[in-house]
Amino acid sequence: MVALATTMRRAELLNCTWADVDFDAQAIEVNAKENTKDTWEWRIKDTDHRTLPLTEDIVKMLVDHQAQQPEGYPYVFIPTPRYDYIQKVLRPKGTWALTDARLKVLNNLRRQFNKILAKAGIKKGTIHDIRRTAITMWFANGMSEHDVMVLAGHSSFATTHEFYLAVADDLIHRARIATAQGMRQKMVQKLFEAKKCLT
Repeated sequence: MVALATTMRRAELLNCTWADVDFDAQAIEVNAKENTKDTWEWRIKDTDHRTLPLTEDIVKMLVDHQAQQPEGYPYVFIPTPRYDYIQKVLRPKGTWALTDARLKVLNNLRRQFNKILAKAGIKKGTIHDIRRTAITMWFANGMSEHDVMVLAGHSSFATTHEFYLAVADDLIHRARIATAQGMRQKMVQKLFEAKKCLT
């Protein structure tokens, strides 16, 4: 749900801490992380640092999720056993590198995602498809290309524009149908008026 509401990427979600969530403002921040006792280093590009909206329902879901978390676990979406393994085994051994914060936070995420797809009756999909869907929804509901580019953290306008064109094509198709229906109604009205004149 958070991914669909915010367009956050996989690594952004997995490196999200409770400090990034502003419950009162109903927002979540994408922030780089420092290498501390409780968190590991994770870097982002300047364009990736952003504040994103949360809906009231998602805030409630996060409040419930936080209430179920034990004390001392800073990451929102990392299961406690996995966090413990990273903290107590991988980091002390020195086998946790900067790239691991992007690629190895959860090693079975794809398998779990495939199970969700199967339950939903979807044959094929990727986690990134959720981000694509969220961006498309923003466009379909009237957000500007610039605003979507900023919120999605796109460094290139061309990337955002591809999504916009896909939605715009759909808008053109819907406009064509609406125009055809309107023209038919006008034609029927004209024919009706012409028939009245003849009688």
